[in-house]
Amino acid sequence: MLTANTTSYTTVQFLQRQAASLLLYQSVLQSDVGTTFVNLLQTIRYTDADGRDCLQAYGSYFQALASSHQTWEEYLIKQILTADNPFSKLAQQQEFSKLPSALVVAVQHDLQVLQSLYECNSAVLSEWVQMATHLPISPVVWYREPEAVGIETSFPQLENWGDAVEDLAAYYRQHGTGLFAQYRAFRWQGGRLVGIAYADSVKLSTLVGYEWQKDALVKNTEFLLSGETALHVLLYGSRGSGKSSLVKALLNEYSHRNLRLIEVSKSELPDLPKIVEQLRGVPQKFIIFVDDLSFEEDDDTFKAMKVVLEGNLTARPENVVVYATSNRRHLIREFFTDRPAPRDNHEVHGWDTMQEKLSFSDRFGLTLTFEAADQKTYLQIVQHLAANINISPEDLEFKALQWATRHNGRSGRTARQFIDFLKADLAVFGENKNQL
Repeated sequence: MLTANTTSYTTVQFLQRQAASLLLYQSVLQSDVGTTFVNLLQTIRYTDADGRDCLQAYGSYFQALASSHQTWEEYLIKQILTADNPFSKLAQQQEFSKLPSALVVAVQHDLQVLQSLYECNSAVLSEWVQMATHLPISPVVWYREPEAVGIETSFPQLENWGDAVEDLAAYYRQHGTGLFAQYRAFRWQGGRLVGIAYADSVKLSTLVGYEWQKDALVKNTEFLLSGETALHVLLYGSRGSGKSSLVKALLNEYSHRNLRLIEVSKSELPDLPKIVEQLRGVPQKFIIFVDDLSFEEDDDTFKAMKVVLEGNLTARPENVVVYATSNRRHLIREFFTDRPAPRDNHEVHGWDTMQEKLSFSDRFGLTLTFEAADQKTYLQIVQHLAANINISPEDLEFKALQWATRHNGRSGRTARQFIDFLKADLAVFGENKNQL
């Protein structure tokens, strides 16, 4: 028991009660950092005779902070700003003046509690551990230079955090909550959204050769971001033409305007209506990205996608569109045997079935065609990507054409692979020894 300082003991006891009294922001203390913090308070108050359990608890707390690359103060503020609770969810959808008063009072209470916990930083905890365990010196304190900007720095400076409720509601309304506030890109996996920490960094400026397709997709995305009705888009055509890269580049171009990208694999398409409903009412705009889309003749998965593309009794959310890529214009595989002859003794309305298959791709409001790159387009892409490489235009063109002949043919993907190889080759072996 912490007996060296009665004031410290009383403070620890008070902080424990405060932590237990949280009404809406319990999630702040439920991650690794939060649980090790609560456990450390407990062991400081009731440590054993030699203090080993207290030292172990401090070690767990230190490791949790180091793993998160945050100080206790940074962690606490970030958890508040990304919290997913009834207040933060409702604040995204309603004006502050329309929020239930009981909810606002509860947030004021929780913010005052969290302010008390914020002031109990790692340096204070280290001193308490030293007293509880009778060490000659206090344990090492985890610290790093803060990187926060904006509300993350102004918020802690308030004398009373309870006064920041309205500003906090405005922050949620602009930036969202939970995963949507932490990540730009997501993957639907195992029935839930999983954040992608390191999304593809491809930029629109690096993609050349299909200008009208790019312009049409950018314009449609601008409609989405502006709150206008945007169309679902099918990008189909030659392999390696940059269809997927173009969609992923939109995220890097517009994430600062609250655009988010959700990748859904073909096997997860039956969950598409569930995904869309989860996105309804949040402030971000979403592109659901389905790559390399096609269906076998007996595959009913496309029916779930039809519900999202065409809608049902539930109104379509205005903040969600589907962008799908495919190498096939007609997404559902069709055979000549599918086309019924008059004397067939199979399906009575066989033509209806065939038309359903053929018309599925028509449910995309915008279809962008990516034809195979000709030599001029291929070399244009190569020259654009090689802007910072010290090589003569003649050598570059010769090597690029040689590469395309020996490898995967002319395409944007082939151009990128060629440039990546050329850069590495020049860096490692020099310009006189590179071989393609």
